[in-house]
Amino acid sequence: MDTTLQDPLVGQVLDGRYRIEARIAIGGMATVYRAVDTRLDRVLALKVMHPTLATDDAFVERFIREAKSVARLDHPNVVGVFDQGTDGTYVYLAMEYVAGCTLRDVLRERGALQPRIALDVAEPVLAALGAAHLAGLVHRDMKPENVLIGDDGRVKVADFGLVRTVDAATNTSTGAVLGTVSYLAPEQIEHGTADTRADVYACGVVLYEMLTGAKPHTGTTPAQVLYQQLHEDVPAPSRSVPGLAPALDDLVAEATARDPEQRPAGAVELLGRLRTARSGLTDAQLDVAPPRAKAGTLGAPVPRSGSGPDDRTSVIPRAAAARASATRRQPAPSPAAGGAAAEDELNRTSVLRPRLLAERPVNDDPPPQPVRRRPGGLRMPRRPVLTAVTALLLVFGVGLGIWYINSGQFTHVPAVLSMKQAEAEKKVHDAGLDVKIKHGFSDVVEKGRVISTHPESNARIRNTGTVTLTVSRGTEMAEVPNVAGMSLRDAKKKIEGAGLSLGKVTKRFSEETPRGDVLGSEPAAGTERRPDSAVAVTVSKGAPIDLPDVVGDALDDAESELRDAGLDVRIAEPVFSDEDKDTVALQNPPEGSRVAEGDTITLTPSKGKEMIEVPHVEGNHLDDAKRKLEDAGFKVGVNRFFFGDTVFDQSVDGGDEAPKGSKITLRVR
Repeated sequence: MDTTLQDPLVGQVLDGRYRIEARIAIGGMATVYRAVDTRLDRVLALKVMHPTLATDDAFVERFIREAKSVARLDHPNVVGVFDQGTDGTYVYLAMEYVAGCTLRDVLRERGALQPRIALDVAEPVLAALGAAHLAGLVHRDMKPENVLIGDDGRVKVADFGLVRTVDAATNTSTGAVLGTVSYLAPEQIEHGTADTRADVYACGVVLYEMLTGAKPHTGTTPAQVLYQQLHEDVPAPSRSVPGLAPALDDLVAEATARDPEQRPAGAVELLGRLRTARSGLTDAQLDVAPPRAKAGTLGAPVPRSGSGPDDRTSVIPRAAAARASATRRQPAPSPAAGGAAAEDELNRTSVLRPRLLAERPVNDDPPPQPVRRRPGGLRMPRRPVLTAVTALLLVFGVGLGIWYINSGQFTHVPAVLSMKQAEAEKKVHDAGLDVKIKHGFSDVVEKGRVISTHPESNARIRNTGTVTLTVSRGTEMAEVPNVAGMSLRDAKKKIEGAGLSLGKVTKRFSEETPRGDVLGSEPAAGTERRPDSAVAVTVSKGAPIDLPDVVGDALDDAESELRDAGLDVRIAEPVFSDEDKDTVALQNPPEGSRVAEGDTITLTPSKGKEMIEVPHVEGNHLDDAKRKLEDAGFKVGVNRFFFGDTVFDQSVDGGDEAPKGSKITLRVR
């Protein structure tokens, strides 16, 4: 059944620009759609936060943080973010669309992967995370659902929605542990901390899962899995895959060490260790077939997962982690056969929140007043009634005075957040308070509604006090400046001065604009964009130069000719060639290429023809003689005398040297 038919956004145009065509996947925080950017006429992925969460500032902040963080990463293995914005109750990210599937789809379809394929996936994943780590970012939610594999075989890391800067990665005692249960590092569970080594741990778990087809720790509840991750090492993959190379066991063990100090410091270091390990493996070791492997290859079509629960965000009590940490001396819970429901829960991106404990009020009521009996059985107070009444009135009067001093002259600020200005003003006035209006920009609260109050909602304020309402002016916008004709340096300053950031820089030939000057920008000058949005610029490469052919020219002459044309020259290591010694054997780019002034041309000098020893073939049968000469790198010619097949002479004597590839003539009779 096509569930997208029930989705109200399918067929709509968001923000006047993005036409939504189909739903790709749905999660706990957002839904991902395939859409078309009607302005640029390109297909992209639109990640739209669920409207019910759009009023939660924390979720909105995470969305915006994802856009800004990923926009800083220009890497071929990171899913790019193009735009971020809001349309009514919808908050969205416009991202690169990758036609293909996720690594989770591949593992479901193929089971375990051969080491060669697993390493082919792991390398670009680590390259992408390495770029993030070098930029000071931690992903914090690495799992197969967030590894996309395009139909063309490209591997990309997606969903930086839980990204944090390295220096902000430590959680507070009242915060929440973010991530997916099966891939959380022990320090995330126990202390709520996540730096680059937490990503390394998750990558180690993903590598184990690719090699074996199963997760290293299993259980029917998050608490069972968390307990194992705190108290048990990840087992060696070779226990499940006989014949697996020890180097791969070591790689998984290093990445998943429970002590973060024992792991590689980041993805760059782990990538280096992976490449070192791979270089020492034989073809047989790379092609070991895991027992869980199914028929098929990575390149075969795999259906993209729809709105399955594996990639959904869920809320799991923080007490699960606390229980796992607190039971160090108790036996691990028995991982009973889980079933699909438990597996789904363990795959979800989770928020482990502190459990709120409510205490029952203690009964401090005073004991009943002692009484005495009058004659005849009647009960009467021990003190006279008048004294008691007087004391009661005195207590009441004092209490009333204390109440007025502490509370009676105060009221509470009414809750007016997100209300329209007129409604909010009326509600505050109805509470007997004065109102002062300020204005400010907001990416979340629509224009004309209240962003905040001072004092804040429900705070105590004197009955005669004033409440300041900050009313939204809508999203703050910055105008793209005109930078055409400027140098790239000056253009960058002007763009940043307008509250925007310099985006991708491309170069193009131009007959009119000098080399290094800006030709134009995208978006164009005068367009409004949100602050910090990236502005791409195109820079002139100057007039094109048709590269001359200098192969065969003397090296010095060729270098002078190219430098006179305004080109830089790099000299490579000499090689044997058919060209004369000290002439140009190769040039890169080749003749006729269009290059710009200042481009570098690589010239490879010739060492002349390579001289090799000629085999002795006189007296050999013709077929044997030809085979020996051709195997040595020579061409063979034949002159026959009479009708024999025996070589009686060769044009170059055996043992002498001749240029490789030259022709040796045989005389046969």
